[in-house]
Amino acid sequence: MDATSAVLSYCGPAPLPENFWMRWNFDPVLLFAIAGCIAGFVLLRRDASPIERWSFAGAIFTLVVAFVSPLCALTVALFSARVVHHVLLVAVAAPLLALAFRRQAKHVATLTTPLLLLHTVVFWLWHAPDAYSLALSDTLVYWAMQLSLLGTAALLWSAILAAGTGSAIVALLGATIQMGFLGALLVFSPQALYVPHLATTLAFGFDPLADQQLAGLIMWVPASVPYLMAALLRLLAMLQPSEARQT
Repeated sequence: MDATSAVLSYCGPAPLPENFWMRWNFDPVLLFAIAGCIAGFVLLRRDASPIERWSFAGAIFTLVVAFVSPLCALTVALFSARVVHHVLLVAVAAPLLALAFRRQAKHVATLTTPLLLLHTVVFWLWHAPDAYSLALSDTLVYWAMQLSLLGTAALLWSAILAAGTGSAIVALLGATIQMGFLGALLVFSPQALYVPHLATTLAFGFDPLADQQLAGLIMWVPASVPYLMAALLRLLAMLQPSEARQT
């Protein structure tokens, strides 16, 4: 696969800095799917609490940013933008969806370890250079990547929210470590690994290796914040006096 194959991406050809902000994705199938999800939630979750409604709204907004906004096009040019896109899916949209459907996911409380392993395998698979290149050149594979990342992350967050404090913290730290380790590998790699971006980064002032290193840093540090914050909140809740937890 050569570097020009990136033009076949679902999000279109790689943008240039001067037209980046004009590249909104108004794919009617995508917009219909988003509208269908909203309608389904409104019709089927009439008993949703305010927190569940706001969480669902936040998840939908995050997905719009990821797939409708110019970020979609930018991910074709920059691997670092692709990592931001994936972080939005697994560390922002996924926990918000888990909160929105928290009452429906109590049965996964005992599955934190298997779901962590599943999500780790999926996350690493789609960041393997060959699988990543295939996803950017085939729309069906692209959506398989996006939906599997979002789906396994949402299941993992659902299990974390339903699990006991100890299991939840272990799973959150495990997710942080696996993502950070992959990020470190990208930072310290001596060569650019992702063929679709070899010819698309220079217009934005990055050589491909620098873009890959920035992507690794994003995965290593900022991406860990939601997981570490969730772990800290669970730990603080556990340390509160029992009277306070019962009120």
